[in-house]
Amino acid sequence: MESAEKIVAQKLLEIQAVQLNIEKPFVWASGWLSPIYCDNRKILSVPEVRNFIRDTLCKLIMHNYPSVEVIAGVATGAIAMGALVADKLEKPFIYVRPRRKDHGTGAQIEGSFEPESKVVVVEDLISTGHSALSASDCLKKSCANVLGMVAIFSYNFDIARRAFEKSNCELHTLTNYDTLIREAADNNYINKEQLDTLKIWRLTPNTWGR
Repeated sequence: MESAEKIVAQKLLEIQAVQLNIEKPFVWASGWLSPIYCDNRKILSVPEVRNFIRDTLCKLIMHNYPSVEVIAGVATGAIAMGALVADKLEKPFIYVRPRRKDHGTGAQIEGSFEPESKVVVVEDLISTGHSALSASDCLKKSCANVLGMVAIFSYNFDIARRAFEKSNCELHTLTNYDTLIREAADNNYINKEQLDTLKIWRLTPNTWGR
């Protein structure tokens, strides 16, 4: 029986959520150049895959955090999937903005929860971990009991691992970069030369392509 990590990676490849362009690298918000881009928003457009990812995230949450009381999504990428997960689990849903609104209520957390509520944060993908951990810190400052975080995909960067360790925030993901590129190679989505490039980029993503 195939592992969930492999199946999720295969589905991301099948729906073309993963794009590769070594000649014209993608530019991330951090300024890093990348030969690969994972757009998990495409999951939402494919009902069969969307439901599978939702259900698999629900199983991951209930296995690791059975006492969860509230689901929190990280804006904007994880709002939709977080809401789907909360609906499936029949839990309240909230989401966290990167910063406070400059109008209306000025809220950074949308929705409401009781102080000390047990919250699990849902993120779509983890790169450096900055936005995800900022959301977690915001919830903690607002008196939430953050049990941990789940995400669809992680690039498995050392910088993210260290950041999560420093923040004492537990992270569980459905799949990861190593599994993804291995599945891409095994199923002829990429050739050996491209695989080698992706492995090199993974080691020094902050300086690659400069």
